[in-house]
Order: sequence, then structure tokens, then C-alpha cells
Amino acid sequence: MSALCFNFGPNAGEASPALRKVGRRVGLAAIALGLGPATAQADALRPVAPSDICVTNGDLTPLPDGRIGVDTASARAVLTSVGPQAAEIRFTYFGQSARTKPLASGELRQQIGIKLRAADTCNLVYAMWRIAPDSRVAVSVKRNPGQSTHEQCGAHGYDNPRPTERGSPPQITPGSSHVLRAELSGSTLTVTADGALAWRGDLGARIAGLNGPVGLRTDNARFAFAYFAANAAGAPLRPCASAAGD
Repeated sequence: MSALCFNFGPNAGEASPALRKVGRRVGLAAIALGLGPATAQADALRPVAPSDICVTNGDLTPLPDGRIGVDTASARAVLTSVGPQAAEIRFTYFGQSARTKPLASGELRQQIGIKLRAADTCNLVYAMWRIAPDSRVAVSVKRNPGQSTHEQCGAHGYDNPRPTERGSPPQITPGSSHVLRAELSGSTLTVTADGALAWRGDLGARIAGLNGPVGLRTDNARFAFAYFAANAAGAPLRPCASAAGD
């Protein structure tokens, strides 16, 4: 599909019946976690407007409560401008997506995560909260110098650095709400799950020269979420381009 900088205005696409049901349920879950604007201000992150999101693969759907729904085998998106490398996803999980697609490894994994320094589909950092078949937070750096499209790099170039500190995030069950946050300070990446340390380590030379916006990724699962990022006011806009197969 073509890339999309979408909005939640009166002409926005109609949500599927499953996502409309999600929209009705997610409001209560969000209230239970206290996922309101005041929380975003307290931790120096701001809610990201839909107009600031470039959907490069899959579909994101506006929900009645102003959040974003996803019910697709894969979804990929980045912000339209490069800012500080800190982001947070506040999400409710509703089980496996209606359609599924195995990863290149053949594994049918359900997960949600944050992209950092996302130069393109071939060169970026992932901080992923895996839901099934295993449950953990995993970090990977994908580097393919000189390549920028999925056709060029495919699933090659992944490096899985070891953390210096690791925690065990809670199990994610259908209907539960959670918060995933990732922040790069220099080359040190810190990832928290529901406010507790899940992964911290030095990415070192792996990310040297790597520059791009933060973003998000989902695979084989249905979510309703809000995305928060550090303020990128005044940063130049990037073109919104599709990345088939990302």
C-alpha cells in the first residue's frame, strides 16, 4: 500500500466491527491505567498527533475515543520528523489479529514495539515487547549499509545485542493494558515495561551514523494504543514513503 499520513477527521476510514468493539472497551482500560494527557506531561513525552504519523505498511484505524486501532498481520509507521529518541506506546491487547503472517524465520510471533533511529526499513533499532509464543522484551539493531528498501535487505542485517541489565515484564493477556517505553541516551538504550526496567544496554558502534525518527511496529496482534514521543518542534519534515514488506 502507499504510505499514509492519516487524520481522524470526518473523512477518516470507517473502523471494522472488531475495532469498533475495541474502541468501546479500550476507554475503560485506559482510565484504569491513568493513560491521560497529564501522564504524558509528567514524563516529558507528548501525545503524537495522527498527522505526524507516516504509516509505511499495514493499516492504522481511528477509534471513537481518539486512540489508534490495529488489526492486521503487520503494521509499520514512523513519525514525520526526526526528534529526540524517546517514545512510549500505551496499549491494550485484544488477541491475535484476524489475518496473520509468519516472520521471515517462520515464527508466527505476536508483538508490539518501538522503532528508534529509523533511517529506513533496512537500518534502524527495534525495542519489541513479544507476547507469543514467548514473552519478553527484545532489542535488535538492523544495519544494511547502502541499502534502504525491503527488496534490497529483506530480513538480513539483524544484530541482537546483549543487555547489561534485564527485567522480566508481565505476561500480556487479552484485554490487559500496558506501557512500553524506549529511550536512547547516547548509545545507551533503556526500555521499560509498565514502568519497570526490562532492558538496558550499550548499542555502541552498531548505531554509529544511524539517524532517523522514532516509530512503531506490530505483528499478528490486535491493539488499541496511544503513541507518545519527545517534542520534535521545529524539526524538518521527512517525506512519507511506503516500505512494502517492511
